[in-house]
Amino acid sequence: MSWTWEYDPGEENVAGGAPPAFVAEVGKRADELVRAAEALYLDGTTYQEVSPGSSDQFVPGGMFRYLVVPRHERLYVVQITPW
Repeated sequence: MSWTWEYDPGEENVAGGAPPAFVAEVGKRADELVRAAEALYLDGTTYQEVSPGSSDQFVPGGMFRYLVVPRHERLYVVQITPW
């Protein structure tokens, strides 16, 4: 498996209707967070602790909420809020 990120429950549900420039900023920051999670959880598939929970990130144009699940080697973007 390899670390990546995705929208949950899907891009249309989470990011549908948001300004494209804002969605691009979310994608850039999600890429950075994935690289950090990959370095922190070296073999996420064998991770035995409780997942870290959700966190918020601010990016130009708004914010988003995400969840890191080491056993899935995924960062799930679950909500975006443009302003």
